[in-house]
Amino acid sequence: MHRIDFRSLFETLPSPHMVLDRDLRFVGVNSAYEKAVLRGRDELVGKGLFDLFPNDGESGQRLRNSLLHVFETGESETLAYIPYDIPIPGDPDGAFEQRFWTAVHVPLRAADGHVQFVLQNTVDVTEFVKLRQAASLPLFRARPAELQLLERAREAEDANRQLIAESSQFRRLFQQAPGFFAVTFGPTHVFTFVNDAYLRLIGGRRVVGRTVAEALPEVSGQGFIELLDGVYRTGKGHLAEGARVVLDQPDVGGVREFFLDFSYQAIRDGEDRVIGVFVQGMDRTEAVRTLRRQRLLLDELNHRVKNTLATVLSIASQTLRSARDLPSAKADFESRIIALSKAHNLLSERQWASTDLHSLLLQEVSAYGSERVIANGPHVLLNPKAAIAFALILHELTTNAAKYGALSVDGGKVLVDWSALEDRLVFEWKEEGGPVVAKPERTGFGTLMIERVASGELTGTIAADYAPEGFNCRVAVPTRVYREAGDGAAN
Repeated sequence: MHRIDFRSLFETLPSPHMVLDRDLRFVGVNSAYEKAVLRGRDELVGKGLFDLFPNDGESGQRLRNSLLHVFETGESETLAYIPYDIPIPGDPDGAFEQRFWTAVHVPLRAADGHVQFVLQNTVDVTEFVKLRQAASLPLFRARPAELQLLERAREAEDANRQLIAESSQFRRLFQQAPGFFAVTFGPTHVFTFVNDAYLRLIGGRRVVGRTVAEALPEVSGQGFIELLDGVYRTGKGHLAEGARVVLDQPDVGGVREFFLDFSYQAIRDGEDRVIGVFVQGMDRTEAVRTLRRQRLLLDELNHRVKNTLATVLSIASQTLRSARDLPSAKADFESRIIALSKAHNLLSERQWASTDLHSLLLQEVSAYGSERVIANGPHVLLNPKAAIAFALILHELTTNAAKYGALSVDGGKVLVDWSALEDRLVFEWKEEGGPVVAKPERTGFGTLMIERVASGELTGTIAADYAPEGFNCRVAVPTRVYREAGDGAAN
């Protein structure tokens, strides 16, 4: 089995890497780092990072704190898009050049487990930042070059003999890297190396010495073995962003879906023949899922805004049409919009997932006290559409009771009961102790709104009774309308 020369791999990485000791002195750099900072390794190794690249501002403090944090905690850390000027070599005035960087700091542990060094993967993103500022282009589209952490890696300088013995320090560098790495050898893609991140991705399975098809049988049929075949056959690399893969996770006892950024790059021998494939990438599962959730939320927000605007327009139109005069129209319109706003506040507190019927009721009748409005019913969650509909119904019932019914006189009470049956929610509003009730000669907008919301928005039924001893109202709503599985998005 071929052995990996990690020192050669480190040296040929196209992305800048350097290693610091606990005194923040350079102990190693690769060629890409020399090019990035315009200094040779003789000028760097043994020197202090902040002696060569001084920065007393916020960026310098952020960099120092990040490095010290990794040494103290042993946890990796990323600094995204940090401005950090570097001296221009040979400039007689000692001028500095403004650059932007992204840096990943990874702990390198000694044999006893303590953090001995910190590895920094530095990426100069100055041009990307300028492009974004100039053209508002998302940085993500500029990442393929950055993601090719090892382009056409030279695993071996001689094809058919063992490579130089592995350096334990450089092996730890790859073993502990935050991105996943793997090396396969030969046309059947036998694993010769995988790092810790790759092992976590595949559920801790032992794969070294086995082919990809043997070690990860679930990837057969997902197209990845065919991609490896193509890279090995043609020598042309393959890059993918957000690729979906289903992997078995024996350590957690199940199959999981992942989304990965990854690249396959041909490994060549000294005679430029392809002998294997270098695999590297990052697990972006949570980022992809977050983006999907954001898209869903934006679509839902747009939908709800349209519905809310339609409701407001309807309230305004009907209020003005049925109002006795302009002042009363203004008062009625404002109170209805406030009721709508309160319902939105309740839903926002619950991230628009659902809200409790009892909470809606208390919000509307809190000014009258629990001794005058007596509520009785089980815990019932309303989806967003039903919550807004019930908020409007409760507002109209409460307003009517306060103007003409039981809440307009001392001693009047309102009894509110609801029950959640198997196929429907039944809500009852009953007033007692108020003025003698008579059926109105004409139907007001409040009554029309209750009827339209109950039958239209909730596809339910409503029955109103103007008994002399007190007004009462019964609303029945199908269960499927007010409580939908996984709801957050009622139409």
